[in-house]
Amino acid sequence: MSYNIAVVGFGLTGRLAALELSLKHNVTVYEAGDEQALDSAGRVAAAMLAPLAESVLCEQDLALLGLDSIARWPSILAQLDDEVFFQQQGSLVVAHQQDKGDLQSFMQRLKPLAGHHGHQLTGSQISELEPELAGRFNQGVYLPCEGQIDNQAFYQASFKTLKQRNVSFKFAQVIDVNCEKLQQSFDYIIDCRGLGAKSTVCKLRGVRGEVVRLYAPEVNLIRPVRLMHPRYPIYIAPKPNHQYVIGATEIESQDNGPATVRSTLELLSAAYTVHSGFAEARVLNIQTGLRPAFSDNRPQVTQQQQLISINGLYRHGYLLAPSLVADAVARIN
Repeated sequence: MSYNIAVVGFGLTGRLAALELSLKHNVTVYEAGDEQALDSAGRVAAAMLAPLAESVLCEQDLALLGLDSIARWPSILAQLDDEVFFQQQGSLVVAHQQDKGDLQSFMQRLKPLAGHHGHQLTGSQISELEPELAGRFNQGVYLPCEGQIDNQAFYQASFKTLKQRNVSFKFAQVIDVNCEKLQQSFDYIIDCRGLGAKSTVCKLRGVRGEVVRLYAPEVNLIRPVRLMHPRYPIYIAPKPNHQYVIGATEIESQDNGPATVRSTLELLSAAYTVHSGFAEARVLNIQTGLRPAFSDNRPQVTQQQQLISINGLYRHGYLLAPSLVADAVARIN
């Protein structure tokens, strides 16, 4: 049976929901911004798929859900008319000598995930995985099941594909999902507003993220690299065309203002200590954003009659979104 379905919010979960639902149903997308959804947390992200690394801080069931989502990404991307970079060659965690204790603590807190686990590396083993890091680190951890995608390419390709499927778009519209008129117009409403739902969703908060995107032709890293850092772990995610996204895992703040000098210096100087080739990199942009999270940092898929909500993905957006959207879509009958 085909339904008329409204997807409210055109960020990461909204795009995934629209892609899945438009295969069978008539879909209308409502978005407070424009098609680029510049305020979307999914646009300001490194889009790493890191269930093992995240298992250090999250519950095991969420990390396992991340493994399920990684398996879903190839078929999702195969729907798109344009190719989107997807990689699953693992990730590397390294530390300078003074932060060796943090790396050891990280290794001890890794949770085993369905046979996947981390591998301790010597300096020579690090250089085998990432030749350009040879001689820079003498200890590390390899997480072989992890991966990443290019979030900016996904945003562009998903919009293009949905337009070709004749999905209807209503941009620059702030929608009340509980509006009686909206509920009468659609069989189901999928609420993907993220922080846009903060005024009506209890205990939803924003968690700040900051990323710098660089063009670094002198750097040739193969896979994402995490660097243990005194304040917070810093990651470097290689993207196509010698671009790199450098960011911090999280900052417990609801400030959505521009990046501070301190944070920018920390991100860029940390990248330089990983690879000196970043010294000549070009700064393409510096972005900040707020990721929606509940007090327990666990996502929620809830349903009240025809209204289905997906929210609170915290810093696990690309890692968990495919499985959460599949859960939401399965509730439509």
